[in-house]
Amino acid sequence: MALLHRAELHPSKLELLTEWLPNQDWYQEPTAADLARVAAYRFDDPAGAVGIETMLVRAGDGAVHQVPLTYRGAPLDGGDAWLIGTTDHSVLGRRWVYDACGDPVYVEALASALIAGTDQAEEFVDVDGRLERRAPSMAIAVSGAQRVEEPAIGPHRRVVTGDPTLIVTDSVELAVVRRLVEGAGRAGITLTGTWDGQPTPLPLAYASLR
Repeated sequence: MALLHRAELHPSKLELLTEWLPNQDWYQEPTAADLARVAAYRFDDPAGAVGIETMLVRAGDGAVHQVPLTYRGAPLDGGDAWLIGTTDHSVLGRRWVYDACGDPVYVEALASALIAGTDQAEEFVDVDGRLERRAPSMAIAVSGAQRVEEPAIGPHRRVVTGDPTLIVTDSVELAVVRRLVEGAGRAGITLTGTWDGQPTPLPLAYASLR
């Protein structure tokens, strides 16, 4: 379950991404101005400490890009290279926002979704102490998955930026698609997504066991 708050963020997520995206080698749009949220999905952190949200964003009429994010209440040890920025959350205080591909909590969650078929987290909004369920803005599904016990992921061996971004651990290789377009594909267990205006499933990520 993902517990959300009615809160203000300064700067906002989109403001952080507007500054960060043009500096990424996989972002080929001429600008990140007028960046808009298209949809999003979340995973659970079993420990309940780290927020995990994958945002789909688009600048103007450009391509939809996928940006997995983690939100932490303290800096991630060794995570400086993956830090997008910090934001002040009106309920939770200072939050450190990371490109989740470099965050082991996200890697575990993505591997669980791909290999064990774990679904996206249900979202609940805290409204004056009462939890109200929020309908998801997109659907995700896995093809080619075997419902098996999730392997021990182990430490990151390396992360290779690019499109897709490759995350290599001792037991699995994950590929996170950045620019979401039809016709792209690769071998392996596949996580796909659909959202309003995109009824045809598009690949979001892939996994192959090592």
